[in-house]
Amino acid sequence: NSFVVRTNTCGELRSAHVGQKVTLYGWIQYQRQGLFLVLRDFQGLTQIIIPQDEAHSHVKKLLSNAPVESVVRVSGIVSPRPPGQENPKMPTGDIEVKAETAEILNFCKKLPFEIKDFIKKSEALRMQYRYLDLRSFQLQHNLRLRSWVVMRMREYLCNLHGFVDVETPTLFKRTPGGAKEFLVPSREAGKFYSLPQSPQQFKQLLMVGGLDRYFQVARCYRDEGSRPDRQPEFTQIDIEMSFVDQAGIQRLIEGLLQYSWPEERGSITTPFPSMTYEEALAEYGTDKPDTRFGMKIVDISDVLRLSDIQFVQNALSYPRGSIRAICIPQGVRYLKNKDLESLKESAKSQFNQEIMEIICRPDGSLKSLLTKFLGEKQQLELIQALNMQVDDVVLLAAGEHKQVCSALGSLRLLSASLLEAAGLALRDPTAFHFLWVVDFPLFLPKAENPTELESAHHPFTAPHPSDASLLCSDPTKVRSQHYDLVLNGNEVGGGSIRIHSAEQQRFVLEKVLKEDSEVLSHLLEALESGAPPHGGIALGLDRLISLIVDAPSIRDVIAFPKSFRGRDLMANAPDYVPAEELEPYHIQVSWPLEEKEAKKN
Repeated sequence: NSFVVRTNTCGELRSAHVGQKVTLYGWIQYQRQGLFLVLRDFQGLTQIIIPQDEAHSHVKKLLSNAPVESVVRVSGIVSPRPPGQENPKMPTGDIEVKAETAEILNFCKKLPFEIKDFIKKSEALRMQYRYLDLRSFQLQHNLRLRSWVVMRMREYLCNLHGFVDVETPTLFKRTPGGAKEFLVPSREAGKFYSLPQSPQQFKQLLMVGGLDRYFQVARCYRDEGSRPDRQPEFTQIDIEMSFVDQAGIQRLIEGLLQYSWPEERGSITTPFPSMTYEEALAEYGTDKPDTRFGMKIVDISDVLRLSDIQFVQNALSYPRGSIRAICIPQGVRYLKNKDLESLKESAKSQFNQEIMEIICRPDGSLKSLLTKFLGEKQQLELIQALNMQVDDVVLLAAGEHKQVCSALGSLRLLSASLLEAAGLALRDPTAFHFLWVVDFPLFLPKAENPTELESAHHPFTAPHPSDASLLCSDPTKVRSQHYDLVLNGNEVGGGSIRIHSAEQQRFVLEKVLKEDSEVLSHLLEALESGAPPHGGIALGLDRLISLIVDAPSIRDVIAFPKSFRGRDLMANAPDYVPAEELEPYHIQVSWPLEEKEAKKN
């Protein structure tokens, strides 16, 4: 209560304060028949007794007539609540304040929704009136916990490990590869800044500059259009170190998270387990596995290799063909036929992958279109390979390895959600399973032109030392020194050891990615000027905090988020700009015909 005129907050009064005169400030949460009201501030609630005697009639009139959510000052004496009227659900439930004086600091008009966490409100309405939504206990808790975590991270990095907090520019130039960047016009005709999707180049240049250890709570920008749980602007805990290897970065991050982890969420164990990209894809069908539950993908190619099933033989004839399956525990009991059909339809529509089901009957026999092609020995081998139990349902896929694994990985998560909706507990919401995923491919074929390559992450990632010789001969087989940090099936961080050789960086840009290296001439020159070996990582702060507080969306841990279409619904941004304000930037807007007509009208 330093620097302010209140004596206490609304959440701190206890029995020990009985008899004290206090002054509280806050919002009226609730008022009942002119007898009492509940006053709320950032820390909690306090019950205020409205005086009924003639001497305080003006106080009674003032507080009885004040609308809910009005801002008031109340002074009075802390008293114990009458026996039997204590409220054990309120931290201040043993006391009440008998008002002696009061002042309405600001009356509140009728609001579009009540400020109560249990009141259902559409997300669009909450975002339109974000300044009201921020009064809710849940958002208050989320933002305060976020602030605490960031403060602990600063302590760990700067005070304990000698990192330097450096702010890097927001106006920069376009970077080849990676996500699409927002452009910012300049007064030089045809020239644009771009908003950086990360401080990647700057942090590498800081290492060339000899800072050794850099850290920043960095604002980043990506023009990714409509994405349900992405924000066009987001926050990273951005880190870079010189003279470090992959294991060093991983140990740093494990220590950082342990140090900044909120006590109320339990403890986390280090070191975190690690898995290669190929293992993650083969067992979970994704590069961000949720390891809180089983249902791993099982390779049953060898079990079915000698069968006469045509689609199996066709699949195994591919260069990387395989037969794989997942076993859904108690699927017969918990999943309806329509659920199984929706799973198969999902695999077909998203991955162009056919799925076959196998059911384990009560007598242990198998029910499937496949069984007539399989002998008793093969059926037994299948049951053992998948560890099938009575009432389990197996989903089987055959085809190219990556497509099969990706489809089954998606069905694994969808099945888990269906089982949980039907009452089978699979994923512990209080558990936090961290995982390092390593040995990613350095390059991937471009989706629009598979004969060309693009960086799997960004063009500054160093190749795996064992694969450096393949850069020239077969770049598709080169593994990277990239590492992702995954939490409960969500990517919460990613980083790499960087290329510190100008010659290798130029080769990757020009020969492998076919990019114009002139755009990065400043970086290449820096790498020629005595660049130390270096590496780093960025943690997605919004995603990390949303998982810690179990928020349904990252928008619930950001004070003023954008909608999933990238709009600010409160201020109605982006907005139109008059033509004369665009002139200094040499920009003219070419309106679509329907918008031209709308503006005329």
